[in-house]
Amino acid sequence: MRASLLFYRVLAYVVGVGLIILVLVGVPLKYLADSPAVVAVVGPMHGFLYMVYLVAAVNLAFRARWSPVKTVLVMLAGTIPFLSFVAERRVTADELARHEARPATT
Repeated sequence: MRASLLFYRVLAYVVGVGLIILVLVGVPLKYLADSPAVVAVVGPMHGFLYMVYLVAAVNLAFRARWSPVKTVLVMLAGTIPFLSFVAERRVTADELARHEARPATT
């Protein structure tokens, strides 16, 4: 499960940074400076990486046995700027706490 959590964490950060670049840099440049280059490059990359983020979130959800509501909320976090960072911190804290609370097996 640690590998699934790490994969999710990396993708949450990558998708979050890509969305911030797209929204805070690319869209203003496209509409205010008539320069669509950033949107043309970052947009498709963010779209593809968001799909990979969804796979990572679903994979972690199955392994951690999340409720469907929590799974959907975590998946939607990648669509709102900065929210993927908040969701990643909360998910990581919750999963690490759950892992620490489990009794040690020998």
